This record gives sequence, C-alpha cells and structure tokens, in this order.
Amino acid sequence: MKIKEYRSQFIQELLPIYDEGEAESFFYLILEEKRQLKRIDLALDPQLVFLNEEITLWNSILEQLKLEIPIQYLLGKTSFYGLEFEVNDDVLIPRPETEELVEWIIQSTMSEVTNTKRNVLDIGTGSGCIAISLAKAIPNAKVYAIDVSEKALAIAKRNAVLNQVNVTFITQNILETEDLNRQFDIIVSNPPYVRNLEKQEIKKNVLDNEPHLALFVEDDDALIFYKKIAALAQKNLSDKGQLFFEINQYLGKDMVALLEKMNFKNIELRKDIYGNDRMIRGTI
Repeated sequence: MKIKEYRSQFIQELLPIYDEGEAESFFYLILEEKRQLKRIDLALDPQLVFLNEEITLWNSILEQLKLEIPIQYLLGKTSFYGLEFEVNDDVLIPRPETEELVEWIIQSTMSEVTNTKRNVLDIGTGSGCIAISLAKAIPNAKVYAIDVSEKALAIAKRNAVLNQVNVTFITQNILETEDLNRQFDIIVSNPPYVRNLEKQEIKKNVLDNEPHLALFVEDDDALIFYKKIAALAQKNLSDKGQLFFEINQYLGKDMVALLEKMNFKNIELRKDIYGNDRMIRGTI
C-alpha cells in the first residue's frame, strides 16, 4: 500500500477520538521514528509504499492510539527543552509548562559569574527532564536529583547518559527526609499537585496511563509536598539560594501565603503560556 493512502486511512480512523491536526501529527511522528521519513520526503515521493509487515506494525500502533495510550509512550521517547528523553509509564510525560520553569531557572543564573559553582537539587525528578536540562544549560552546575521511585530513576539515569551530563541520582522519600545533608544554591521541584477533586479535568490518556504516584495528592492536604520541601529549603539553601516550584494552577495564592509564612523573600508567582498560575520562586 502507498504510504500516502495509508496516511488518509490512519487519520480517518483516529478522528472520533482526536482532531485531524493531532492525528496527522501522530502519523508523521511515527513515520519519522519507524521509517526515518519526514513530511517533505512523502511530498516529494508520493509513490513510497509500506510493506505488509510495516502495515501490521502500524495497525498495532493505531489500535493503541485508539485506546488513548500517549504517543510518547508508544514511541518510547519525547522532546523537552531541545533534548530527547526516554519515557515509559513509570514516569510522567514532560509538559511545555515545565520547560517554562526550566527556562526561568536558567535565566535566573545568567547574571551570576559564569565560573561560580552551583549546587542544584531537583526533588521528584521522574524522567530527569528538569535536572538534566539544568545540568546541560548551567555552567559549573553540580546537579542532584531525588525520586522515591527506583523505576523512574532507572529511566532518569539512562536519560543522563543519552544527553551526556553528570547528575547524582538518589533514591529517597522526601516526605520522610529531615535534612538534605548539604547546601544548595537552587532547589526545584515539580511534585504531585493534582487534587482528587480535579480528576474530572484530567484527560483520559493521562488518567489511564501516567503514574498516579507522580500526579495526585489528597484534597485535604494538597500542599503536603510543598510544605515539606520548603521546610528543607530553609535548612539547606545557601545564602540567597532560590527555591522554585511548579504548582497547581488553582493554588497560586495559597503558595504565596505558604512561602510568606515561612519567611521566604522576593516571592514571585508566574503564569504559564496558557495564562494559569503555574510556577513560583522564593529566596532565603
């Protein structure tokens, strides 16, 4: 079958679930991964064909997409901040909003002397996307990353090798940690922050496939991770050290109040590209 003909069939079968643009983007992502062909290649040679075994593979992927399994898990990888990361259902798929958080942290270090050594800690690292991006972008950074999940850390370690950076990974339950045992210039965390009451807002492909351990908190203690990490930051941030969080869009004011109560200075709440309160910074 001609690839161009299969493309039309592929998109048509996904239309009840996805819009046409998204279905088309899936087709070209898979085409590049499985055949190393881009959209322009197909345009230049519309006579390109799939072999029977290729159609079998594509049909299998198509059926999984119909079940709303994320394309990133099916391909086993995703892009984040210009880098490639391995992902599977042991880790969250990195979001564009988190790229904004990484950009903010990097920009906050630009005015510092470039030969200054910085200790950076990422709490709840998952795939390692924040820690690895910071290690890649910040000169002389010594980056540490904590996660409670051994399976997530195994992926993060492979991603560090893939992106040729050194990150020290630590298996640790942050809620059971009393001291981080060293000083850091930057502490960042994108912890679980979705309340159970907000589950109805979560898309089926996320709810059914991504790890709930990394997503959800109890309604009556939604800031549990933020309280703990901020308390550790009080002990373990260096003078003028910075604490960065990605946050629940509905709890921006609560987060400002929390950091004010804990005597953080220069507190700044920022919105993401969608206009939602999404990240916050405070200094010691």
